[in-house]
Amino acid sequence: MMSVIIKGGPILWIIIGLSILATAIIIERMVYFKKIKVDEEKLFHRIKGAIEKKHFDEALSICDTNVSPLTGLMKVGINHRDQPDLIQKEVLKDAARQEIPQLEHFLTPLGTIAHISPLLGLLGTVTGNIKSFGILGGGSSLGDPSILAKGISEALITTAAGLIVSIPAVIFYNYLVNKVDTILIKMENQVNEMVLLLKGGQDGGDTEGEVL
Repeated sequence: MMSVIIKGGPILWIIIGLSILATAIIIERMVYFKKIKVDEEKLFHRIKGAIEKKHFDEALSICDTNVSPLTGLMKVGINHRDQPDLIQKEVLKDAARQEIPQLEHFLTPLGTIAHISPLLGLLGTVTGNIKSFGILGGGSSLGDPSILAKGISEALITTAAGLIVSIPAVIFYNYLVNKVDTILIKMENQVNEMVLLLKGGQDGGDTEGEVL
């Protein structure tokens, strides 16, 4: 393995570093989403039932014991239930804006790694071929076969390494982005319903779709 890494040249070390970073990001994100994973439907109906009975302390207690972006927003809505609609919506929007960066944390670096890894592999291919052709053009007509093979190895190894890093990074990036989008849609739908519930269904016409 070490001989392969040595043959890959300095660009391969960069790709390896990016692979370690991508792996760390993926693990961190998967742990985070597992930590905040709750049965949204069941949890929402529990909170909804408490609100309908005007048991707001119970609803807040449910939110406190089931920490997630959704319960965080619902807690804000419950705490501001006596505020005018406009103020309540603005408070919820601010709370949502604070949740979104945490959901999207590290996704931009992961996407960047997914895109630049094959480009670095291509760069390694180019530099490896430059070495190979430089050998062919200098010294003797054929050059040193061992050095020529080293240049070709560097070209092929870095290309393969770039693709090996890029493919899973793209897969996990798309998976995580889709997961974030799904969470945001659920948050929007359920928080909008909660706002209507808190207001007893009044002035609900302009609430839908405006919280997030």
